[in-house]
Amino acid sequence: MRVIAWLVEGTWPACVDAVRRHAPESSEVVLLHVSGPDVPDLAHGAFAGLLGRGRSEPDPGDRLAVLGAGSATELLAAAAGRLGRPCERLERGGRVEREVVAASEGADLLVVARDGDRERLGPHSLGPAARFVVDHAPCPVLLVWPEAAPDLTTLPPPPRH
Repeated sequence: MRVIAWLVEGTWPACVDAVRRHAPESSEVVLLHVSGPDVPDLAHGAFAGLLGRGRSEPDPGDRLAVLGAGSATELLAAAAGRLGRPCERLERGGRVEREVVAASEGADLLVVARDGDRERLGPHSLGPAARFVVDHAPCPVLLVWPEAAPDLTTLPPPPRH
């Protein structure tokens, strides 16, 4: 069994714990982190456009990309330690939702944490990237709450028909 756990800052422990609980010990586990281009691209744009041309300082977007890669490596190391069994660590870059879907090809299970409104039940508990992944994953998806699930009283009312 090949299990992919998509790790995101802030919610990754829930995914690792779900793998520990639900994936057999014999499973091939892949810890996946995807770095999007958003922050470095914003810094590149700000440096080039807003701060003017002809500056001798280095482009801060390059430094942010390096810092992001280091952060991803640290996150994967912490996750592997928490998992406590052999696993593959996979870092990818690009459009996050598409990279996660591509990485899950051939997997038997993809573990995803809710990344939206975590105070009430309902569709808003998934952010845009997680919604895309859940809708497009080519394998079964285990969707986990990063903390205890909200009470059933937060369930949205039924539609008026």
